[in-house]
Amino acid sequence: MIARPAGLPRAVPSLYSLALAMLILGPLLGPGHLLLRDAVSTPRSYLTDSALGLTDAAARAVPQDALLAVLSPVLDGGLVVKAILLAALWLAGWGAARMVATLLPTAGLGAQLLASTVTLWNPYVAERLLQGHWSLLTGYAALPWTVLAMYRLRRTGRPWSWRAWSPLAVALAAAALTPTGALLAATLALVLAAVPGGVGARWSRLALTATTAVLASAPWLTATALSGAGAQGSDPAGVAAFAARAEPGLGTLGSLAGLGGIWNSEALPGSRSGLWAPAGTVVVLAIVVCGLPALWLGVPPARGGRRGNPVLVALAVVAATAVVLPALGATGWGLQAGEWAVVHVPGAGLLRDAQKWVALAVPFYALAAAAGVPDLARLCRRVFGDRGGLPPPADRKTSGSAAAAVGIVALLIALPDLAWGVGGALRPVHYPPSWAAVGAELDGQEGDVAVLPGGTFRRFPYTGTAPVLDPAPRMLPLDVPQTGRLVVGSRHDPTFTGGSFIEIGGEGDRAEQVEAVLLGGMDPRHLADLGVGWVLVERDSSGPLDFAEGTLAQLEPVFADEHLSLYRVPGELTPVPDRPAARGAAVAAHLVWAALLAGGALGCVLGRYRRNRADQA
Repeated sequence: MIARPAGLPRAVPSLYSLALAMLILGPLLGPGHLLLRDAVSTPRSYLTDSALGLTDAAARAVPQDALLAVLSPVLDGGLVVKAILLAALWLAGWGAARMVATLLPTAGLGAQLLASTVTLWNPYVAERLLQGHWSLLTGYAALPWTVLAMYRLRRTGRPWSWRAWSPLAVALAAAALTPTGALLAATLALVLAAVPGGVGARWSRLALTATTAVLASAPWLTATALSGAGAQGSDPAGVAAFAARAEPGLGTLGSLAGLGGIWNSEALPGSRSGLWAPAGTVVVLAIVVCGLPALWLGVPPARGGRRGNPVLVALAVVAATAVVLPALGATGWGLQAGEWAVVHVPGAGLLRDAQKWVALAVPFYALAAAAGVPDLARLCRRVFGDRGGLPPPADRKTSGSAAAAVGIVALLIALPDLAWGVGGALRPVHYPPSWAAVGAELDGQEGDVAVLPGGTFRRFPYTGTAPVLDPAPRMLPLDVPQTGRLVVGSRHDPTFTGGSFIEIGGEGDRAEQVEAVLLGGMDPRHLADLGVGWVLVERDSSGPLDFAEGTLAQLEPVFADEHLSLYRVPGELTPVPDRPAARGAAVAAHLVWAALLAGGALGCVLGRYRRNRADQA
């Protein structure tokens, strides 16, 4: 019988990861809602066609919007989002520790904690939090668990058994809360399934993995097929705008290798905006590089170490590819290739935010950091000598723990402003009561809601200086046509060629028509012909209004205060075509995803219960 570690030491990585996650989120955990750039949480949301991805805009927020719509009548939507985000960060760190404990069984507790820190305390997490990509971080969190699931799947001769398949199912389903997360986890899983070796037939592993990935992605694949939004090309201007970018003192490749390089210069923590960025990158890469010899030369992969373990080699190749390809994509010819792809290849627009794919490097970084603890101890002793406070080399366990502690402290110092809401940027927002009043007016009504000012983003006095995605589509019980048009850059960001900003077209053709009617001051009958029965003016946000007053003067006022004004469009509406079959198919796809998530979780719980019973026997 294999002796298991005592309960408390086994729980330390989980508790440590939870503590780091709470330190990162800090003020956001108080009362209120997350509303920062792309992140929108609302007290209540609704299962509209937009939430199911059935509009002419790309289905970028499924199944997350549908999940919130189902849960928010019972739990406040802001609480749900914060709980998911906290769980994602906690599970990311804990998953890295479990991955190390399984793939590198000789690694001690200190090495596991170092792996958790590398996974949680890095520029990728900071920049994606500042950009508001809370649901992407669920996909990020699933990556170490995906590695763990695939590693175990490779060691069983019955990959199709429920017990073997359940960890993979729950990992891929959790990652698929957003389409990008689904692609991240599916890519990693398919690569590990295709690697030679393991028990059983490779084709069987590949078939199981591909089938599970498709089931996990059912909501957004179905929505894309039904809406047709994925069949049209994207604006090629988005390729340059969303390309990875160099941070101060680093080239694009160096920024990506250090897990930074997001396209938005305003979504950088302060420590990545100056000369501290190169220092932080050196710390991360030094910790990773220390582990490369150990991974290659024989840290045993659970049974009988051999040089070049195929899983570790595959993870190394994935990591290198995830860093190099986005860097190449930011070159002149890389941008040209990307522009061609988004115009001619359906769905290629999903790939244009190139830096997000560097997440695939993190599992290997975590393993390398853990494997390199002995070499890190030697490096610290060489640099600091006896002043470093490290125990003598003969005491390997204590020396390794001390070196891991040094690495952890170095990582924390390298990115100090990740703590407490990324320097306070992540804080809860309190909506004015006007939103609830408007929602009550619209409840049970017909017709879509057009919103002014024009554009997709807002700047409210209660949200701070950063732009925020308009909350109306998620806050209101009726559909809100969305153009998907983005404006990137500003007068303070001249790095984009061609002017002070770039306007990137969206996919919402009908929404463009609605906005043109409003901004052009046209007859409101045009709105009725487009199925719009209401107009909401967000009065405390700047943005284009143009000649909209001419149209508003012909509408019926319903509600007004200092924040919002709601108008009814007079006359008979031309209803938007009802598609019950499409809606039913979209709901069914979401149920498949939910069943995969719940079934996988149940299988993991039952499998753990049976293992515990077997250990006690």
